[in-house]
Amino acid sequence: MSLDQVLFFVVLLVTVGLFLWDRWRYDLVALAALLACVILGLVPAESAFEGFGHPAVITVAAVLILSFGLQTTGAVDALAQRILPTGGGPALGIAALMLLGAFLSAFMNNVGAMALLMPIAIQLAAKQNIQPGQVLMPLAFGTILGGMTTLIGTPPNLIVSGFRAEDAQGPFAMFDFAPVGIAVALAGILFTVLAGRWLVPKRTRSDAGSFDTGTYITEVRIGRDSKVVGQRLGEVEERLDADTQIVGLVHNDFRVTAPRAGQRLQAGDILVLESEPEALGPALTRLGLKLEEDVPSEPIEEDTDDDAETEAKAEAESKTDAQISVSEDEGENDQEIREASKDEKNKENEKSNAQADEITIQELLVQPTSLLTGRSATDVRIRTRFSVNLLAISRQGHRSIRRLRWTDLQAGDVLLMQGTPDAISHFANDMGCIPLAQRAILIPDRKKAYTALGIMLAAVLLAALGVLPTAIAFVLGVVGYMLTRVLPMRRIYEAVDWPIIVLLGALMPLADAMATTGAADLLARSLLEQLAQGNPVIALSLMLVVTLILSSFMNNAATAAIMCPIAIGIAHQLEVNPDSFLMAVAIGASCAFLTPIGHQNNTLILGPGGFRFGDYWPLGLPLAILVVAVSVPMLLWVWPL
Repeated sequence: MSLDQVLFFVVLLVTVGLFLWDRWRYDLVALAALLACVILGLVPAESAFEGFGHPAVITVAAVLILSFGLQTTGAVDALAQRILPTGGGPALGIAALMLLGAFLSAFMNNVGAMALLMPIAIQLAAKQNIQPGQVLMPLAFGTILGGMTTLIGTPPNLIVSGFRAEDAQGPFAMFDFAPVGIAVALAGILFTVLAGRWLVPKRTRSDAGSFDTGTYITEVRIGRDSKVVGQRLGEVEERLDADTQIVGLVHNDFRVTAPRAGQRLQAGDILVLESEPEALGPALTRLGLKLEEDVPSEPIEEDTDDDAETEAKAEAESKTDAQISVSEDEGENDQEIREASKDEKNKENEKSNAQADEITIQELLVQPTSLLTGRSATDVRIRTRFSVNLLAISRQGHRSIRRLRWTDLQAGDVLLMQGTPDAISHFANDMGCIPLAQRAILIPDRKKAYTALGIMLAAVLLAALGVLPTAIAFVLGVVGYMLTRVLPMRRIYEAVDWPIIVLLGALMPLADAMATTGAADLLARSLLEQLAQGNPVIALSLMLVVTLILSSFMNNAATAAIMCPIAIGIAHQLEVNPDSFLMAVAIGASCAFLTPIGHQNNTLILGPGGFRFGDYWPLGLPLAILVVAVSVPMLLWVWPL
């Protein structure tokens, strides 16, 4: 064993120990490990930060952005309604999601399948009132298991096929991996569904909301083309979750505080909803409706308040125009003033248009000294003065609220406001309100949802069909988000979980060092030669185990590239079928269940699931043992020695 190999194993053991100790943040530990390798000469200084440009790192960042866009636009809610079973408990939903993920991963890049289904998994967790990680980890493992069933399901399979071709046996066919892969995938999915609820750590995201504003009261208007027109109120209520209920109805300007379940809904009616903040977006998606204050009122019923606001706006604009209008015969100076005023007005319009895609949702707390106390949104003229909308009011313990715009506000009320960040900030400062911490209150936008879904599917198809590399395809999708304004620019960067990016970027050079120092080759050959002792069955089992362990700390494609020559060499030395050993490498390289860095799908769920580095092995270790127990007999049967 060379000095470089000794030093590398010391750094690796210390790094893994620090990860499991969980005293310091994993991104800090990863950076320290990288710097240690650079100082010890294991990683060249000039290539120390090349990992941050690795395709795997870029892919993870792009997938996080694309998934965030699907969530914020409401596309996830619509997909979840069509994909997830309507009844049953968490186990049924997780099973359906894992099977779907495994099927998609068989014919497309498993990272793409994970990216597509990850937001739906988070939605399922919210619906079943469980932690997101309890669904995300089974989904990640399901997509990994599905990828091993076909030639194109995962990069290690393609690499293994390439080494077989170089060994003068020809490449593997499309479904040569299926007999063993399907058996392993089905066994793994069944085990995960049955045991996952006890083995997946129940973690809460560190950035989860730490305050409770109570339920919101809001209004939704039923348009002419709404699918709830003509339905009974009770039928509509059945489509809502327990976190949302209909508490009132406005019909022909008359408010019904306790509407009958048999009441038929008509175009122009306004439903008064009471909802938990996070359930508001899914409720609107299920009803196919928009918030009353989020869109201009339709000309179905006369609304005197809207008329008053329109007149006030017209009057204000006419006064503004009168101030900048000057008769032509008043002289050149007045003409210059008029043109300067118009230029200023045009600049303001341009600024307003530039911020049109920056519309955001913000919660504001009404202070006791606020100018809003005792006044309604109509009194303050929120829309015309501040260009913001009052979407909902949260008043804990009280439901006796009049029409939203006419309700007198009180100290302690929490307002759900919509507008540009500058407009909301201006309103909060002028009116004496305190902005609350941002959290996931999502108002669906059907147009943007279709756009986001189309861009995601296009990116996945480009990667799955091999038109573009995976990283390029997903980054192209992010650019599509920017051009179509699915997400404002500032939200693009907010969607990336930067500690995960630092973790991956810092550890990529360590994986390369494991190969360049010969540490991986030394570990594999030592275990095989010392433990197998000429027994081909034991050698086959060890090949699978060693590959599985290495893939938990290295890129799975790199692991396959290192282990394939060893597998072929050992098979020829033992005078047995090399295909058995190559298939063992393919399975072991794909089944990286022990750490968050072995596979990109594991890394993707690290932040959304609130996981720590050591949270993967409680489920991953028994699943890995099951994979070995199922794979070895299947390999001996399908690919006999």
